[in-house]
Amino acid sequence: MLRGPLSRILVDTGSMLKYIHNDNFTKAVIKVCLILFAYQSHPKYKLIVAANRDEFYKRPTAPVHYWQDHPQILAGRDLEKMGTWMGVTTTGRFAALTNYRNPQEKTEGKRSRGELVANFLKTHEISKDYLKKVKVERDLYPGYNFLAGDANELYYYSNVEDTVKRLDPGIYGVSNHLLNTAWPKVQRGKEGLSQIVGDSVEQMTEKLLNLLQNADPFPDELLPNTGVSQEWERILSPLFIKSEGYGTRSSTVVLMSEGEIYYRERVFVAENSKDQEYTIHL
Repeated sequence: MLRGPLSRILVDTGSMLKYIHNDNFTKAVIKVCLILFAYQSHPKYKLIVAANRDEFYKRPTAPVHYWQDHPQILAGRDLEKMGTWMGVTTTGRFAALTNYRNPQEKTEGKRSRGELVANFLKTHEISKDYLKKVKVERDLYPGYNFLAGDANELYYYSNVEDTVKRLDPGIYGVSNHLLNTAWPKVQRGKEGLSQIVGDSVEQMTEKLLNLLQNADPFPDELLPNTGVSQEWERILSPLFIKSEGYGTRSSTVVLMSEGEIYYRERVFVAENSKDQEYTIHL
């Protein structure tokens, strides 16, 4: 049995790490995602997003689609809470969210973070005004990082840091700490994204998806100390996570130009993958 704060959750079977389901653990710790994005840093695409969603394999999820109850929204959907982690609208709005990893945080009785993204995509409210309201309600949700806006104005807010920021042009990355925290996976992702943005647009989507599927772990001396066991730090360190019961469920690329949004999602099931792509003309 592994030692440390997660010893009741993760057991060593000899050849593989095995998970034991625990609701509090699911909500507080194993909610890993990675969002890499280039904002107003490309001559054609004002916003380039490359993101991985990591989750328990058994959590019911719908792939990207136009929502029947809100047809203007194009996004995947968490069928357990009916929110989403990332999406766009037919009017050019964009939002995405990652969880802030804090194993000591009490999440019981708090609301689902996925509703923050969904509610932004449902409304036509000015991005900054929406985030001001979210800021007032910061204690209603477990820790998170939230991006909201469009290709011309993009904002970041974390209820841990508690500051609404309008972002300047640049290359950014966020995982399960604050924006641009120098975790190895974030640094590697930003470096890869920067190189791809500097290349020709040919095969850009494939290059971004290949970057997101980098499953190489990092050496122990480079791993952050986020309050989980060293074994978990190793598992969660790559851009693309694979393990028994938990891992990267989907990779998404969004390319937003002045008049168009290109959205491509690659969903992973066992050893197979399936791509879906959509184009929205603004």
